[in-house]
Amino acid sequence: MNFLKGFETISYHIFVIVLSAAIALSLPYTITFIAQKCLIYWSHIENEKIFLVSVEITVAIVLITVLSYIRRGWKDRSLSKMAQRAGFVHVTGSRVCLQRRRIKKLKESEGVARDIMVIGSTGYRTFVDPGGDLHNVIRHCRSAKVMLLDPTKKGASIRAMSINSSDITPESFREEITKSIYFLRDLKTAQKNIRLKLYPDTPFMKLAILGDYICMRYYHTGLDVRDMPEYTFKYNQNPGDLYMPFYCYFLERWHDPDLPEYDFYTDELIYRDTAGNELRRKGFSEMPSPYDMHSKQHESEVAINI
Repeated sequence: MNFLKGFETISYHIFVIVLSAAIALSLPYTITFIAQKCLIYWSHIENEKIFLVSVEITVAIVLITVLSYIRRGWKDRSLSKMAQRAGFVHVTGSRVCLQRRRIKKLKESEGVARDIMVIGSTGYRTFVDPGGDLHNVIRHCRSAKVMLLDPTKKGASIRAMSINSSDITPESFREEITKSIYFLRDLKTAQKNIRLKLYPDTPFMKLAILGDYICMRYYHTGLDVRDMPEYTFKYNQNPGDLYMPFYCYFLERWHDPDLPEYDFYTDELIYRDTAGNELRRKGFSEMPSPYDMHSKQHESEVAINI
C-alpha cells in the first residue's frame, strides 16, 4: 500500500512538471495566434460604432457590478471581523422555522449533561412546554440555576399588561409561572440539581447560558419576547467579547441578597447574604396548583353554561 501511494505521488508530480513545461513552451505560439485573431476581428468591427458603444456600455456595467461586489464583500468582511471580536456568532429571526430548529439543536448539544443558567419571565414556553428550546436541556442537564418573575409581585403584572395581546393577562402570567415552579419541583424531586430564584422587577433580558454559548433576547415593552430576535454569543477568550458582560450580569443578579431562593420542599423563600449564608426564611404565597386552576376554570365554565 505504501509503495502504491508513493508511486501515485511521484506520478502526480511528474505530470504537473510535464504539463507546466508544455504550457510554457506553447505560450509564444498561443499568444501569436490570439493576436492574429484579434487583429482580424478588429479590422471588421473598428468602424462599427453601434457595436463599440454597446461594448463600452457592457464593460461599464460589468465594472460597476464587480467593483460593487468587491466593496460589499470588503464591508461584510469588516463586519464579520467585528462580530468575531465581540463573540457574536448567530442571530435568529422570530418566525424563521429553519433558524429556530438550528438554534434549538445548538442549545441541546451545548446544554445536555452540563451546567446551565437561565433567566426569563415565566419560563413556561422556554422549558415547560415540550416544544420549548430548553425543555430537553433542563431535563437532562447536570445542574440548573433558574431565575423567574415572582408571581406575587407587581413586576409580573406590569410585564403582562404591557404586551398588546388579549391572550396574555396577569392571571395567565401567574399561572404560567406556577406551572414552571411545579415543573422544576418535579425535576428537583427526581434528584436533579435545580435551584430557583424569584425577582420582583419587570424583566430586562432573557438569557440562557449553556457552556461556552449565551443566547439572549431583549424584553421590549409592548412586544412579546417571541417577536424579538435571539442573539447567540460564544466565549472566545477575547477581553472585548460580549460573553463575559452577559455572564457577569447573570451572576450579579443571582447573588443579589434581595432576591430570595425558592425552597421546593418547604415552600419558603430563603434570603441569603452575598456569601451565600442563610439569613431568614419567609413563607411563599404559592399560587394554587395548575391542576386545581384547570379544574376551577372548568367548574366556572360549567356554572356559566348552566
